[in-house]
Amino acid sequence: MRRALIGSVIVVALLGPTGSAFADSTASTNANCWGTVVSQRATTYGDIGTHSSSQSEPRPGLGNLARDLFDLGLTSGPRPGDTAVVLASLDDAVGQDPLGATHCP
Repeated sequence: MRRALIGSVIVVALLGPTGSAFADSTASTNANCWGTVVSQRATTYGDIGTHSSSQSEPRPGLGNLARDLFDLGLTSGPRPGDTAVVLASLDDAVGQDPLGATHCP
């Protein structure tokens, strides 16, 4: 699912989003947004929460993902909270959050 979500971020960015899943990317950074969004997703859908040690090596890591998305101009900063602001909106745009459970406060 993570690969699909990352791929969706890139595809939407390349197609030039309008209206947009990226509207929140200019919002001020919410340092707690990553934990908030992950908690909302886990308690609503129960489809995340596996410890990273169960993943194959090497793992790119959240910090690297945040920096990559910032370098592509998709987030307002290179921190996990900045990434969560965009992903919380993007999952709605690509149909991954049908209940609208994830959002930054």
